Amino acid sequence: MAEMGSKGVTAGKIASNVQKKLTRAQEKVLQKLGKADETKDEQFEQCVQNFNKQLTEGTRLQKDLRTYLASVKAMHEASKKLNECLQEVYEPDWPGRDEASKIAENNDLLWMDYHQKLVDQALLTMDTYLGQFPDIKSRIAKRGRKLVDYDSARHHYESLQTAKKKDEAKIAKAEEELIKAQKVFEEMNVDLQEELPSLWNSRVGFYVNTFQSIAGLEENFHKEMSKLNQNLNDVLISLEKQHGSNTFTVKAQPSDNVPAKGNKSPSPPPDGSPAATPEIRVNHEPEPAGAAPGPPSPSPRLSPQRVQPAACLPGSPALPRAPLLWPGPARRPSRGLPNQRRPRRRLEPRSLGRRPQVKQPPALCPRWSWRPSRQQ
Repeated sequence: MAEMGSKGVTAGKIASNVQKKLTRAQEKVLQKLGKADETKDEQFEQCVQNFNKQLTEGTRLQKDLRTYLASVKAMHEASKKLNECLQEVYEPDWPGRDEASKIAENNDLLWMDYHQKLVDQALLTMDTYLGQFPDIKSRIAKRGRKLVDYDSARHHYESLQTAKKKDEAKIAKAEEELIKAQKVFEEMNVDLQEELPSLWNSRVGFYVNTFQSIAGLEENFHKEMSKLNQNLNDVLISLEKQHGSNTFTVKAQPSDNVPAKGNKSPSPPPDGSPAATPEIRVNHEPEPAGAAPGPPSPSPRLSPQRVQPAACLPGSPALPRAPLLWPGPARRPSRGLPNQRRPRRRLEPRSLGRRPQVKQPPALCPRWSWRPSRQQ
């Protein structure tokens, strides 16, 4: 019997919730169509906009803070591996090995302490700050549903009062439901009207405390880290002083692609005689009569050769010129008559029932004969 009673209560609640959803949906449709007025509170709507903006900013700050903590952890791992590498290359007979090992341990502890303090003083505080938003958001949504219920009860009570045939029992019941809906709505509305502005104003102090904590932790971390780095530097300087003769110096190596300097003037011969000046001639001047004939130059038709640039005029600066290349003999046409254009086909007006006839010119020789191409 108890189970049936509990099932009956559950079924009754389900039916009541379904009826409320149908009533709210009907009321919203009437409000959108303009057949029913809607209760609006501009001040509360502004508070809701501020709440959504504050939630968006806080969520973004939480995401960026988690990214910062992940970067700190990655930097910690990289620093730890670097110190391990230093311990491996630091030979046992070198002075200051124990001091370097102690500095590496303190470095690791400093990174761990910095990360843990960031989590405690920044991330957990941020999580606590954002933890209150889901509850307030659900209460805002519930307040909106209660407002629709209040409008629906008010419209139902007004419709019963303006009806031609009045039923006092229905009017009394509708009035009772209206008072109940108004009371529930006003209780939630008053609470949110007090909490939302207070939450909006608290964002300034929260942001200040969060960033002050991050800045202070980072400042202390860098101070302690600078001391450890200074101690490590002193150890390495003492090592360098004892092994100063074996210091490795990095020298710059000359590059093979360095361009050569400008052309220098030719040095005079060792016997003291003046250097011979090369004779400068213009390319269009004729050869002297007494000059000995040289070997005949090959014909350009036989083989391509490089044509050397002509000498500059006397008194003018020598300018470099690129060698000229002879392109070679011209090609003959692959089809048609040798060294001649192919004659064009003479078109005649098309006659009815006849195709135009192409007249062939007489062949020049028995070897070369003209034939019309397929394209014609």
